[in-house]
Amino acid sequence: MAQKNYYLEIESSPNNLIIVEEFVNYFAVDIGLDEEKINRLLLAVTEATTNAIIHGNKNNSLKLVKIFVTVENSTLTIKIKDEGHGFDPSIVPDPTDPENLLKDSGRGLYLMRVYMDEMHINVTPEGTETILKIKI
Repeated sequence: MAQKNYYLEIESSPNNLIIVEEFVNYFAVDIGLDEEKINRLLLAVTEATTNAIIHGNKNNSLKLVKIFVTVENSTLTIKIKDEGHGFDPSIVPDPTDPENLLKDSGRGLYLMRVYMDEMHINVTPEGTETILKIKI
């Protein structure tokens, strides 16, 4: 498959998550992903976008979340970038520890790691970038 690129930019509002879901469905169907991979992608990308909106951009609708998608050499790479100050992912509590099982938050990073083949976080001067990769 030749390289393909997709791009979406949204204002930081949880109301825009439906746009992100439609975007993921669009490019996933366009590149011919099966339903299981589409569901995994939907979960991981919406978790990353939610983190970018709430934690990165602090629900500031003047700040943007940008989603870059590249398909190349049977790998799908999604970069979700916010305009926040970043964080240290190693300090996020493990949601599988018994004392964290009933907490309402803290599962996003865990789910991204479980459902994607790779997950990385880059903190840059312009914001935090979550990079998700899955083999197609």
